[in-house]
Amino acid sequence: MDTWRRGACALAFFLFSGTGVLSATEIPGQEGADPVLPAAATAPNASGDQSAALAMPLQGLDAVTEAGSEAGLSVGPVTKLPLPRYLSMKSSRANVRRGPSKTHRIDWEFLRKGLPVQVVAEYGHWRRIRDHDGMGGWVHYALISGHRTVLVEKNLLELRFRPGPEARVVAKLEAGVIADLGRCEPDWCRVSVAGYSGWAEKSALWGVGADEIRE
Repeated sequence: MDTWRRGACALAFFLFSGTGVLSATEIPGQEGADPVLPAAATAPNASGDQSAALAMPLQGLDAVTEAGSEAGLSVGPVTKLPLPRYLSMKSSRANVRRGPSKTHRIDWEFLRKGLPVQVVAEYGHWRRIRDHDGMGGWVHYALISGHRTVLVEKNLLELRFRPGPEARVVAKLEAGVIADLGRCEPDWCRVSVAGYSGWAEKSALWGVGADEIRE
């Protein structure tokens, strides 16, 4: 799967350590170019297997009809928290099952710690989740975290010093980068990744509601 691989025509070269990006060189021909963070860069607290694949399909994913389906729900029957809501993967390897128990077969493995997911249903200790592509299933609640992250959907997304299109650009993020989510205004969110922090357009991020405001 090519989901998380950088294209061969990328504009910058990168220096890597064992855990991700150390620094970025200037874009050739552009003095003082902004650093570009590739999709291999993850939220600062992420570790473990940074596989190029978001999820490894084991078997076809069917529709789940067990109790806890998201249809018609606005509050989770177990946690009393809103549905749907965004969380993140706590583990770098998580089995995603057909239904809410260990007796149900495994349809997927999610392989990226810190990946933002959307919780759409609850049943006992199990949560039904989906990723930005709409794929998912049921996972034990211990495998997900309340720590909020976002996935960059727009390639070379500009990270700005202040919220606003005229603010200075501090870095550019490639599509597929996972970043920690901070404050959010109506159109902008503050994110942090690989030592860089700044404001990004909310519409270019997956893992935050369009109307969500965070202090």
